[in-house]
Amino acid sequence: MTDQIPLDAEGIVSRVAETLRAVRKEQQLTLDDLAQRSGVSRSMLSQIERGESNPTLATLWNLTQALGVDFAGLLGKQPAAAPASGQVERLAAERTPTIDSRGERCRLRILSPPNLAGNVEWYELRLDAGGALISDAHAPGCREHLTILDGRIAVQSGLREEEGAAGDTLRYRADVAHRIAALDGKPASALLVVLSG
Repeated sequence: MTDQIPLDAEGIVSRVAETLRAVRKEQQLTLDDLAQRSGVSRSMLSQIERGESNPTLATLWNLTQALGVDFAGLLGKQPAAAPASGQVERLAAERTPTIDSRGERCRLRILSPPNLAGNVEWYELRLDAGGALISDAHAPGCREHLTILDGRIAVQSGLREEEGAAGDTLRYRADVAHRIAALDGKPASALLVVLSG
């Protein structure tokens, strides 16, 4: 499989399961060892390794830190090399981790570096016509900032809803259930920034 093929949600869960188990065993860690290092429970680790759980970004971040790999490494792709001091890092488009959620007709490209996960994260969001990104509540105090690049988008955060068009920025609580949806039966795209509380 090449790095250019986007993964759907099931493919990501499967690849993370395989890679997590392989890296853990390569480092000669038991589930208990990794649980202690990462702060992720042993039972959750076991579920992830069996492909029975879809881990959150915060969980993936804790695992990357505990294992010393980046997100690309956890997806079984070649880890990005750190830039030399005083140089510019370039992450080629085909190496940018992508989450393709066909069920909701949306795609997220993870643009933020792994070391910022859990603090500030940013994504390119592309919604097909009728597409939506539906999220459970994030950690307390978490907020999202969505700048619409193309099309029209509605954001529902808790019981509140607001619509916007290209050039608009919508800011809202993400520590409640929230939904981002394309409007007018047309595709839309946006930059999404997630700030921890």
